[in-house]
Amino acid sequence: MLKILIAVLFIAMVISLTSGFVFLMKDHAASNKRRLMWALGVRIALATALIGTIAYGIWSGQLQVGAPWSNRY
Repeated sequence: MLKILIAVLFIAMVISLTSGFVFLMKDHAASNKRRLMWALGVRIALATALIGTIAYGIWSGQLQVGAPWSNRY
């Protein structure tokens, strides 16, 4: 369940990044940057939630390092 939440947060963050890029390209007037700032705020909130979720998963033991090179010693 935690991995699904992490995937959803990551996909939402990519969507927010894409929408911010679209707003940057479409809104040429300096006074019309409100949508871009909103997308940036959403992306910051999603990144904070994603880092917090990963930290919780590592702290609780639900997420572990599974890379083949992590068990050398």
